[in-house]
Amino acid sequence: MNLLQALVLAASAATAGAINSVAGGGSLISFPAALAVGMSPLVANATNAVALTPGSMASAFGYRREIEGDRAVIRLLLPPAALGGAIGSVLLLITPQQVFEAIVPLLVLFATLLLLMQNLRGPAAAKAPDGGWDLPRSPAVTMGIQLLVGVYGGYFGAGIGIMMLALFARLGGRDIHRMNGVKTVLAAAINAIAAIAFVVAKAIDYEAAGIMAVGAIAGGLAGAAGARRVKPVVVRWGVVVIGLVLFAQLAYKRWLS
Repeated sequence: MNLLQALVLAASAATAGAINSVAGGGSLISFPAALAVGMSPLVANATNAVALTPGSMASAFGYRREIEGDRAVIRLLLPPAALGGAIGSVLLLITPQQVFEAIVPLLVLFATLLLLMQNLRGPAAAKAPDGGWDLPRSPAVTMGIQLLVGVYGGYFGAGIGIMMLALFARLGGRDIHRMNGVKTVLAAAINAIAAIAFVVAKAIDYEAAGIMAVGAIAGGLAGAAGARRVKPVVVRWGVVVIGLVLFAQLAYKRWLS
């Protein structure tokens, strides 16, 4: 790996970490960067998951004040999130390389459309004084949805933040900063569990993962600190444009060239 490639990976991971803190969809930045330096889609996806894990943890640390009163919702959703991450990572590892390469454009498009729909719908929730949660008495459906989000996150990952913010809105979340804090905790769990599976399966480019992890940590801390001053919708629209361009490029390469 040359210096330019290392800088591209570090910058993309820092940007992804910051975007995940503010709005979600950061993998649509870091994943194509991993592809651009020559990784196969499967290795790029696995390396990206490992590299962004410390960034998610850094973001969660940055939001520690906001999530102080959110332990109940974290206790409810953390187990299915972690289990889903494990299932998704195993599904990725048993998927034939050529099959995964063929569906990558569709996964990118799906994640981009999720972000687009969220933008068109407007903010997931407005900030309210109490910022409380309305947890269901029978949480099976909520936990099942979080499990599916975790499975998708372990398999590909881009867009899980948007999915979780939508789920939190249904749980009565009102303070977007607290919702982002819970989101980063769950995303860190999903990525960490998936990362363990990828490491065991030796599906990681460790040199690239190390470079990207440093960038992701810096971006995660900076994003959490700056989230209170940046309009998430501005970031989300930028990521949508990037996602659509990436889909067009991947679709042409995989299906038309």
